[in-house]
Amino acid sequence: MKLHLQNNLITELPADSNEINVPRQVHQACYSYVLPKKPSNPSLIHASNEVANAIGLSQEDILSADFLNTFSGSTIYPGTKPYALSYAGHQFGNWAGQLGDGRAINLTEVIHENKSYTLQLKGAGPTPYSRTADGFAVLRSSIREHLCAEAIHYLGVPTTRSLSLMLSGDQVLRDVLYNGNPAYEKGAIVCRVAPSFIRFGSFELFASREDHDNLKLLTDFTIKHHFPHIQKEGVEKYLAFFEEVTQTTLNMIVNWQRVGFVHGVMNTDNMSIHGITIDYGPYGWLEDYNSGWTPNTTDNQHKRYRFGNQPEIALWNLYQLANALFPLINDAKPLETILEAYSTNYEKEYLNMMRDKLGFQIKKEQDVVLIQSLTQLLEKVETDMTIFFRNLSNVTKADAAITAFNAIKEAFYNEKDVDETILKDWHDWLEKYSIRINAETLFDSERKEKMNKVNPKYVLRNYMSQLCIDDADKGDYSLLNELFEMLKNPYDEQPNFQKWFTKRPDWARDKVGCSMLSCSS
Repeated sequence: MKLHLQNNLITELPADSNEINVPRQVHQACYSYVLPKKPSNPSLIHASNEVANAIGLSQEDILSADFLNTFSGSTIYPGTKPYALSYAGHQFGNWAGQLGDGRAINLTEVIHENKSYTLQLKGAGPTPYSRTADGFAVLRSSIREHLCAEAIHYLGVPTTRSLSLMLSGDQVLRDVLYNGNPAYEKGAIVCRVAPSFIRFGSFELFASREDHDNLKLLTDFTIKHHFPHIQKEGVEKYLAFFEEVTQTTLNMIVNWQRVGFVHGVMNTDNMSIHGITIDYGPYGWLEDYNSGWTPNTTDNQHKRYRFGNQPEIALWNLYQLANALFPLINDAKPLETILEAYSTNYEKEYLNMMRDKLGFQIKKEQDVVLIQSLTQLLEKVETDMTIFFRNLSNVTKADAAITAFNAIKEAFYNEKDVDETILKDWHDWLEKYSIRINAETLFDSERKEKMNKVNPKYVLRNYMSQLCIDDADKGDYSLLNELFEMLKNPYDEQPNFQKWFTKRPDWARDKVGCSMLSCSS
C-alpha cells in the first residue's frame, strides 16, 4: 500500500511543545502530536472503494494487512507523525473555550491527482483534548458516521467522506441515554477523509486568547493551501476568504434543507471552513416535514438546532468566525456587509432550490407564496417529506386536484388525520400547483425527470441505521452492505430496494436510536 504523503500542516504550523498525552490546556499551538492507541484485535467491517481510489488506493490495498494496520491505528505509516488539532468553540450558543480533537487523530495528509486530503481516525484513543472522555468510539456511532458521510456525498451535499469502518476488538463503556446506566459496547474506528479538518473554532481559539500571531499564521496557511485561487494580499485576502466560507456554508445549508437533513449539533467547532458537513453525531432525516424537529436529546428543550433554524444558526456561527478574523481586518463594516448579504442570498438560493423540488424552470413572483403555503400545509398533519416530494413528480398537467391528491397521499402517516378542512386546503394548493405547472414548457415526463434528480427516493432514515446497528452488533454486516449500495444511487428508482421507500414504521417512532439520539451517538 503506497500513500503519497504531504505533511504541510505539521511542517508549517506550530506544534504543542509538550508531547505528553494527558488532558490539558494547550497554548500557542495548532496541534499536538499523539499516537493512536493500539487496538487489541482490529478487523475491517467495510470500506469505500471510491474514497480509497480518491486517495490513490486500490481494492487490493483495501484487503491488505497494511490497510488494516494503518487505518485501525495499529501501526504508524512510515514518514507520518499523527496529531490532534487544537480548536475552541461555541456549544449550544455558549462559549466553551478550548475543545480540540478529543476522539480524532489525524494520521497524515496525502496527495493524489493534484488533490490533497487529510486522513483522520475517529475513535482511536485519547488526546490532550479529550477532557474527561476516553477518546474511543462505539460500533453504533461509527456505523452511523460511515454510512451517513457516504449517503450525504451521493445526495450531492458537500461532506467529509468515510474510507473505512473497523472493529477495534475492545469494549467501550457508554451511557447511551445519559441516565446513569452505562454498559459495554463494541469499540470501532472510522477513517474520515477531507481536504482538511480546520474548523471555525480553530480561528476562535487564537482570537479568544489574543494570540494574533498564530491566528495570522493559521489563516495564511489555510488560504495558501486550501484557497490558492485567492491572490489578494492583506485585508482584502482575509475578506475574500471569509466571503468564500460564507458562500460555501450557505450552499451546504441549502442542500441540507433540500434533502431534509438535520445535523443536530451545529456548534462552531463542528463547522468546517470548507463548507462541508462534518462531525456526524446525533443527526437525522426529517420523517414527517417538521421545521421544529431536532434529533439531539441534549437540544430537546430549546431546539436550537431544529431543522427550520439551521440557516439562522449557520449565520450565527459565521458571525463568530467574523469576530475571530476581526483582528486581521480591524474593520467591522466589510465583514458586516458579507454577513448581511447571507440572508438575502439564502432566501434567493432557497427559493431556487424549492422551485427545483417543485419542477419549476420558469421563475414567477407568486412562487414564494405557493412554497410558503406548501410548507405550512406539510406541517398540518404528519406528512413524510421524502415520499411527498418524490411522488409529487407523478402529478401531470392534466390531473384534477383529486387525482393529484391520490398521487401524494401515500406520504401521510395517518390518512384519517386529513379531515375535510385539511383536504380542502390540499385540493386548493394542488389546483394552484396545476395552474403553475401548466405555465411551464416542459412535458410531464421531462419535469418528472428533473424533479427526481433533486428529490431523493432513498435517504438514510434513522430506523434503517438502527436495524443495521442491531444486526452488526450480532456480527451480521449484510444489511450494512445493502444500505451502502442503495444509498450510492439515492435518486434512482432501484426497484430491488423498493421496500426502503416507505414511511418510518410505528415501532421506530420513539425507539432509542430511531427518533432522538445523544451526542455520543
